[in-house]
Amino acid sequence: MSKASRLIVIAGFAGYAPLFLPHTARVSLAHTQITFRYERLRAVTTGIMEAAGTTFLLLIAVRHFEAGPTAKALIAAGGSVGHVISPLVVNQASKLGWPVAQAASRVGLLGAVALLLAVFAPGLPLYVLGCVIATTCASAAIPLMTQVYQTNYPPMERGRLFSKAMIVRIGMAALANELGGRLLAVHLEYFRALLLLFAAAFAFGAWCQSRIPSEPLMAAAGTHPLRGLRYVREDRLFRLTLISWMFMGMGNLMMYPLRVEYLANEKYGLKLDVTMVALFVGVIPNAARLICSPIWGWLFDRMNFFTLRALLNVGFALGILSFFVSDSFAGLALGAIIFGVANAGGDVAWSLWVTKFAPPERVADYMSVHTFFTGVRGVAAPLIAFHLVGSMGMINMAWMCTALIAVSVVMLGTEVPLGRKAKPATPTTEEISE
Repeated sequence: MSKASRLIVIAGFAGYAPLFLPHTARVSLAHTQITFRYERLRAVTTGIMEAAGTTFLLLIAVRHFEAGPTAKALIAAGGSVGHVISPLVVNQASKLGWPVAQAASRVGLLGAVALLLAVFAPGLPLYVLGCVIATTCASAAIPLMTQVYQTNYPPMERGRLFSKAMIVRIGMAALANELGGRLLAVHLEYFRALLLLFAAAFAFGAWCQSRIPSEPLMAAAGTHPLRGLRYVREDRLFRLTLISWMFMGMGNLMMYPLRVEYLANEKYGLKLDVTMVALFVGVIPNAARLICSPIWGWLFDRMNFFTLRALLNVGFALGILSFFVSDSFAGLALGAIIFGVANAGGDVAWSLWVTKFAPPERVADYMSVHTFFTGVRGVAAPLIAFHLVGSMGMINMAWMCTALIAVSVVMLGTEVPLGRKAKPATPTTEEISE
């Protein structure tokens, strides 16, 4: 088979650039083809796992285990814990000398074993432990796979290949929500079979990662993974954007897990069965997300970034109000659609924005700070939300979070003129958006 090679610059991810491979490498056509083949297969499993993390793990906790606020918050925050500890995962993989994809595979296998613990958990504590470890593993390996994309995908093709796998994932997430909801509607006790399916999907995804060609990370002594924090002090635009994102992220991430709570907990009066919960939380938003993802990608390349980000934030705010202030099916559906549309843009904006404004040699450092704070608010937001909602009520929570997002929109408005300085960008990550 003939081979084509291109020179690429290894930009690194989340502050790990000095840990990665040498700064130049040749992209093998064979490696690109193998990686894309297994990434499309893995996208099927990541879609299933997305349905698990956003809908079913929490739904089972509410309906079967009748979990309290702390347990529900821990399950909702597991993925964000993975973002916070991802620097440790990368450093450990570097020290052990594991090839990048092999390291990600081993983290994935740990997540699959953790889900087996949840399958056979006799009570709530072990169920929560299994769920938290599994969702933590799912997000902790993101930087490792990002390095694979940067090494094995040519720069001019990276976005296209990334997007094709993402479309498979989004479609599978919608399908998994629909079928999983139907299964639990037959009998809630079938949740163990559903968890077993999630564990199998996690394990298959880990196997796909193990088949992807990759090299070990190159360690650099004395490098702190969060050294990029100094740029928060030095770069005013970066600092203001992070602050505005913190307001928006806290408002959105507090209400995100409360969608399941609002629909599934009978004390809120909706009394929806599990099929309808899955429909409003997973199926409808992912369908809207699937349709709108290419549109937001096109807009991102052509629109002032801060105008785009403000528009997305308004969408998240309207989605929250439509969903939580209304108790009608029409209001719930409208809120789910608006959230899906905004989330499609969030997929793009979250992963790409620092590459538009950071100096080329500092992109990884800027991204490390952005990712770290995403993890921090992702851990804090569910803990705050599930404890506050008991005293404030769901509607008041929705208005409070909408107000936080409104503050972010006002802050972004002051930055719109600076958006003209933006430059073209390439994808840096996946798995999460705000």
